Amino acid sequence: MRFGVLGPVTAWTDSGEPVTVPGLKVRALLADLLVHEGRPVPADRLIDDLWGEDLPGNPAGTLSAKVSQLRRAFDDAEPGSRALVVSGPAGYSLKVDSGSYDSLGFAAHLEHGRLEEALALWRGPAYADFADEAFVETAVARLSEQRLTATEDYFEARLVRGDHNALIGEVADVLSEHPLRERLRAVHLKALYRAGRQSEALESYEQLRTLLADELGLDPTPELAELHQSILTQELPQARRRSNLPAAMTSLVGRGEAITDIRSRLYSDRLVTLTGPGGVGKTRLALATADGLAFPDGVVLVELAAVAADALDVGGSLADAVQAALDLRDSAGAGGLVAALESLELLLVLDNCEHVVEAAAGLVDELLAAAPGLKVLATSREPLGLMGEAVWSVPPLEVPALSAGLPDLQESSAVQLFVARAAAADRGFSLDEESAAAVSVLCRRLDGIPLALELAATRVRALGVQGLVARLDDRFRLLATGHRGAAPRQQTLMAMIDWSWDLLSEPEQTVLRRLAVQTDGCTADAAEQVCTEDGIDVLDVLMRLVDRSLVVSVHGADGPRYRLLESVAAYCVDKLHAAGELEAVRQRHRLYYTEFAETARGFLTGPSQSKWLRRLDDEAGNLRSAFDGAVGAGELLMAERLADALAWYWFLRGRFAEARRSLEALPSSATATAWLAGFMYAQGDVGAAAVRERVRGADPRAEWWIAFTASDSGDLAACLAMLEHALGDFEAAGDQWGVAAVLVARAKHAHVRADLRALESDAVESARLFRLVGDQWGLLQATGWLGALAELNGDFELAARLHSEGLEMAESLDLWPEVAGELGWLGWTAVRQGSYAEATAYGERALRLATEQGHRSTQVLAELVLAFSARRSGDLEVAERRLQAMLDAVRKQDEPVLYLSILLVELGYALELRGALERARELHAEAFRISLEHESRRGMCWSLEGLAACVDDKALAARLLGVAAAVRAAEGYGGTAAEQADVDRAADAARSVLGAEGFDTEYRAGSQLELEVAFSEVEVAG
Repeated sequence: MRFGVLGPVTAWTDSGEPVTVPGLKVRALLADLLVHEGRPVPADRLIDDLWGEDLPGNPAGTLSAKVSQLRRAFDDAEPGSRALVVSGPAGYSLKVDSGSYDSLGFAAHLEHGRLEEALALWRGPAYADFADEAFVETAVARLSEQRLTATEDYFEARLVRGDHNALIGEVADVLSEHPLRERLRAVHLKALYRAGRQSEALESYEQLRTLLADELGLDPTPELAELHQSILTQELPQARRRSNLPAAMTSLVGRGEAITDIRSRLYSDRLVTLTGPGGVGKTRLALATADGLAFPDGVVLVELAAVAADALDVGGSLADAVQAALDLRDSAGAGGLVAALESLELLLVLDNCEHVVEAAAGLVDELLAAAPGLKVLATSREPLGLMGEAVWSVPPLEVPALSAGLPDLQESSAVQLFVARAAAADRGFSLDEESAAAVSVLCRRLDGIPLALELAATRVRALGVQGLVARLDDRFRLLATGHRGAAPRQQTLMAMIDWSWDLLSEPEQTVLRRLAVQTDGCTADAAEQVCTEDGIDVLDVLMRLVDRSLVVSVHGADGPRYRLLESVAAYCVDKLHAAGELEAVRQRHRLYYTEFAETARGFLTGPSQSKWLRRLDDEAGNLRSAFDGAVGAGELLMAERLADALAWYWFLRGRFAEARRSLEALPSSATATAWLAGFMYAQGDVGAAAVRERVRGADPRAEWWIAFTASDSGDLAACLAMLEHALGDFEAAGDQWGVAAVLVARAKHAHVRADLRALESDAVESARLFRLVGDQWGLLQATGWLGALAELNGDFELAARLHSEGLEMAESLDLWPEVAGELGWLGWTAVRQGSYAEATAYGERALRLATEQGHRSTQVLAELVLAFSARRSGDLEVAERRLQAMLDAVRKQDEPVLYLSILLVELGYALELRGALERARELHAEAFRISLEHESRRGMCWSLEGLAACVDDKALAARLLGVAAAVRAAEGYGGTAAEQADVDRAADAARSVLGAEGFDTEYRAGSQLELEVAFSEVEVAG
């Protein structure tokens, strides 16, 4: 018997039939017992609840009669159920648990985070038909609040998943009943805004503000007011929830309970591995389980079939695959992946681990230990063997009993799958009395293995179900002996694949076995080139193989992609061996993808950049396999061609570790060594300079590449010389992309020196040329430096607009490190504007994303934004802690860093405000020397202004302020209110000692000095 109060009070039999409970008082008795959730209720309490002051003549006897009526109603509906109503010394009770009582089931689902399942139990308001009774009042209030809170949790989870449009109406319906619920209102505002309906979001906020004022005399909470402001200024962060789960092409049959059970395991365990033989449906079940789960940072599928067991570095390739699926920069290899995942809450679905099980186990163990918010759902023919692993063995589908009639047959999940697939292959097929016996035999003969059933179903149209069974029986007797070493169910699947193979024509067999060399699928063009045979229409053959469930068609960036299921692929590799074709087809595969990469390279610097990046993303597994295969086969020239073609793609996608592993596997050459040196610089590897010294005779692009990546190392003079040399070669060759690339790199150098004229000239021309050739990445770089120029000129509105444009470009290309960089620049612009709350919000977003991506320079920018915001908004303790931590990290580096000067100045100001004047003077003096070395006149001005605030000689302080002001005016360095506040503080302190006239005299004297002369006075003064 089951009971429900989440709606009208109801009882059902185990089969789902409603139980008739006669009489209002008997139904009220049931409701009262359910309120107490199995706990005894004294008779006096029940009498008072049911009758109040209008007592019957014999209250105890009347209650006993009502109890008897309730027991009789239960027993009539389901014999034996009268025992559920228990009487004892403490009173009456009703036996219930979370499986039989919806209120307890609701609580259990909530406890395990199963929001959707919990809310699905509700049929209406709690105790709907007794809501006016006093004895349910507390329970109704408690359940209603829990339901509302769970609804808000569910809506927020869906908001994270990106269900903005679908949410709007649902949230509005709940808001109509609870218009003052501010958390619910926040979800409504975000959903409207993210659906592009900003004006409606603002109207919704105004509606709440008016209701609160009119009905309660209150204002919205500060949090909601801040949300309203971010919508008003279009600064509300867009959720970035990762999800790459493919859409299901067919319905999943017979796995409902399995999905529920596995999800329950994932709530309590961090690693769940689905095990079972090939073809049993592990992947399909894992995807269905993961689909719809709400993790704050998403659910990501990593298909490990794309990682070859004989890869040059299996562990590194696994890390590559995970990072690529997560859109993470692999700048530090597996270590970088660990760092990126530390703060994330997400589910990784690792599919097909068995062929790399040891390496997969090692990576999973490392990731789970480092990332407390990470959970893993793996599929493998064997467990990973890790402590804490929950192993869930995937069973075959339920097969019908020998004696099953048609109604029972229709309940079998194996039959349901076969019938669904057979009907799809042959519209005239249906399960009826005539076909029932044959279908029953077939499903039992195929052991309920989904893949075997699907393969068989494709032959119904040609053979009919009776003919199919007859052929299978003969076939299995012959083929089972060929697989005696396999487990019984694996024998069944292999026999089914064998039989499907023999039914293919020779051209179909040729194409199918040659597809086995493709890693993670291929395009039709790749299939035609690699699987070609004279006279074969490969595309036509592919269509027939898809119809027969031997090949799966999935969506790719370049149209349909064709891939083999794991079991079919392994079978076809054996067929390639038997045909003596394996090495020849692999060589054809390597050649095709080398030429494909070389073609793609030409499009990565033009208007089709985004499209070709996605094409290369799709082929990552094939490209990796081709490179490893070329190295393994000793085809080093082909491997070098492939690496050279892919290097720029690796850079744009941030796959630094993969690039280095590949380049280090090659013999030394000018091209490979130049690429390697640049990637080492990009990773901050101190050995990059030594590798760079080995580069001889590099072409201008290689020279530009090294200078571009080495610029952050601090060796600006050498890098600038290389850029100038490359520029001459690019101009002579008429290479517009090369000229633009040099100019954008020079713009960075001009920014370091605060040379506004050079910065403007190079950034403007670079943007023009990149726009001309259609390179969005290059235009993004140039736009960023134009934004930096606007910030230096004090045009913060223009700076914010340009960086916002850059942010959109970076997001459109999925260049997440650049997204983090633009967020950092927007934060820095907000700092300069004095909008410290906004700056902190940008800085936090930038820091999180930059940390994920392992993007060191943007991490630094974000940390600076957060530290500057803290210091200038008065939180000196936080500012000093952040700045000192950054300085300590810099001191440990062997190479100089470009941001050291500004870091020293800001920390100097924080120390000065806390009274540590001597230490502050030391930092400002060090900042001046660094700025002098980098020829940054603005940096020198900042340092002198900082020194003016903490030197004891106030006449000297006035002169320092005078020279800084004169240089600022001459160079056009715009100041801000915050910077002026620091200057004014130093000036006021000097005036208080010198008097106004004395200060002005010294200030004017300072304005006649050179920066270096002013600093020499500081050194003389000690």
